Amino acid sequence: MRQILMDRLDEIFAMQKGLSEMMNLDRYPKDSEGRVSALATAIMHEAVELQRTTNWKWWKKPTPFSVDDAKEELIDIWHFVVQASLELNLTPDDIVAEYRKKNEINRNRQKNGY
Repeated sequence: MRQILMDRLDEIFAMQKGLSEMMNLDRYPKDSEGRVSALATAIMHEAVELQRTTNWKWWKKPTPFSVDDAKEELIDIWHFVVQASLELNLTPDDIVAEYRKKNEINRNRQKNGY
């Protein structure tokens, strides 16, 4: 199972690297901090677009929730998260290791009434 997950993450990383190599990056920040900042901004805006697929405005008449639209916005977030990972030189193995560490911290917080 772990190998399948890593293969899939490697595939996602390779696709993102290939996509970024196709882009015109004239306006992309030249320094690492600037790139991470720009990607964080993009992630936030895509998160707002994801939120807009929901009926969070309690004062408005609700509309049908489109799972397909929500998935598309979530995948946009993934694109920017993976690109930020590449900018920080994180590999899929690094991500799993960092996720495990943070997951353990979060579990301990929940056990201790965080």
